[in-house]
Amino acid sequence: MSGNLRVLIIGGVACGPKAAARLKRLMPEAEITMLEKGAMVSYGACGLPYYVEGTFSNINALTHTPAGVSRTPEFFRTWKGFQTLTGTEAIAINRHDKQVRVRDLKNGGEEDLPYDKLVLATGGSPFKPPIPGLDLANVWFMTHPDDAASLVAEIERQELKKAVLVGAGFIGLEVAEALINRGLEVTMVEMADHIMPGILDEDIARFAQIHMEDNDVELVLGETVTALEGEGRVQRVVTGKRKIEADFVIVGVGTRPNDVLAREAGLRCEKGIVVNEFCQTSDPDIYAGGDCVSNAYIHRQVGDPLYVPLGSTANKHGRVIANHIAGKPTPFSGITCSSVVRVFDYTLGRTGLSERMAQLLGIDYEVTTWSGQDIPHYMTGSRLFAIKMIASRRDRKVLGVQVAGMGNGAKRLDVAASVIYFGGTLDELADIDFGYAPPFGPPIDPLAVCAHVLTNKLDGLAAGIPPLEAKRLMDTGDCLLLDVRIPDEAKMEWIPHTDMLHIPLSELRERVAELPQDRDILTYCKVSMRGYEAQRILNAAGIDRVRFIEGGVAAWPFETAMPGI
Repeated sequence: MSGNLRVLIIGGVACGPKAAARLKRLMPEAEITMLEKGAMVSYGACGLPYYVEGTFSNINALTHTPAGVSRTPEFFRTWKGFQTLTGTEAIAINRHDKQVRVRDLKNGGEEDLPYDKLVLATGGSPFKPPIPGLDLANVWFMTHPDDAASLVAEIERQELKKAVLVGAGFIGLEVAEALINRGLEVTMVEMADHIMPGILDEDIARFAQIHMEDNDVELVLGETVTALEGEGRVQRVVTGKRKIEADFVIVGVGTRPNDVLAREAGLRCEKGIVVNEFCQTSDPDIYAGGDCVSNAYIHRQVGDPLYVPLGSTANKHGRVIANHIAGKPTPFSGITCSSVVRVFDYTLGRTGLSERMAQLLGIDYEVTTWSGQDIPHYMTGSRLFAIKMIASRRDRKVLGVQVAGMGNGAKRLDVAASVIYFGGTLDELADIDFGYAPPFGPPIDPLAVCAHVLTNKLDGLAAGIPPLEAKRLMDTGDCLLLDVRIPDEAKMEWIPHTDMLHIPLSELRERVAELPQDRDILTYCKVSMRGYEAQRILNAAGIDRVRFIEGGVAAWPFETAMPGI
């Protein structure tokens, strides 16, 4: 390609700056111009909730490099070597003449900018549900630094106290923690029956919901917001069942691709801009990446496109685009839906398929839930967490992993993401050479232990029952709940049921005769290990209708009973 190649980039948040910086390194002589209609460029939008919480006091820190230098147009000119025009909106693309009509938002002036290659990094916009009242004062959509800055300012100026969050996704959960830590009252309304419905399965979500409620977040689940009410400013949130008083509302119910510019230019769009594996649009001289595209998020396991807008993926798209323009084609290889979020003291996340997705795809799968400590129990800072793992019955490939709890689930999620990305099996996961030392993990890593449990289920050794299924069976009253913990443990906290029996595992072999052979027996302990051993003991004694509650008390996603409660 010619050394004076003209590259025009529309959008200056994630994909755009990445594409520009990478391309300038590959093609130093290229003339690169990046347009951004806002005043800020290259900011970390995912940090907005933490500004609201007060983790840092300068909103401009979201634009800083690790060295503390602000990413301004001057920074990109002197450090990166390309031009950045802020306050400049692209209003039309002339594909025939290879020009983009732009408008200066300060003075209204318009001009045409030429290009040889055009990159659309126009991002996404918050979805605004069709409900009345969204235009009232004190209603926020948390997508831009200006949103976070104005929210904090108005909380302080108006002395706002009661927040209602519409939507229980990433933004909702992170902002809920931020507001609680600021001393506000928080109610979260979600139309699905559990939090993070697009990410987590019900059992893991329920486990996390208990923690949120323990931290004073009021959850209103399974209810749809029908209106926001108030005189000039919002005062109430209305659902089909109630009215909730509110000083302010934050709406976070998803993102929609900004594809209007592409559509008007005649580019192929289907709920977002359609691109190939190199992020080329239907016009080979025009590229698109980040939240504005619809089909670049190909799920590696099923081959179908999913819309999972994340800054991490947008940056990958930027690199793919730059490489292709520079003649170094490296196709984008897809995603495994890896997502993680901190909610108070819990880490929540998923990679790969959820159980619900596996069901919808008609996959023959097996699933288990494990719970335990992230590092050895004798180490200070050892914390409990739960892992849910899904694998294919046909070839034993790991399909999905979810984590929840105080322990270091993010580390395990990243390892699982790698295994899933490369199509690994349960046996291969269990055999990974994890780094071991007591400050970092136990001799057999929790992820490997979970893989062992699931392997035992596939091999017919472990008869585990998922917590939700166990609860349904218990609600019918047609089962015996067998607690095999030591007496002191059993007195501290237990799973409530109308028909319970306590026999410590150490006494079980001698007391087998006390158990019925014609009823379902559900065994459990703190985590699940002794429950599994009890199942094997009873099976060996000729009692077949035995299953252990996976995850035990530690991962029970419903209320437990305690003395005096």
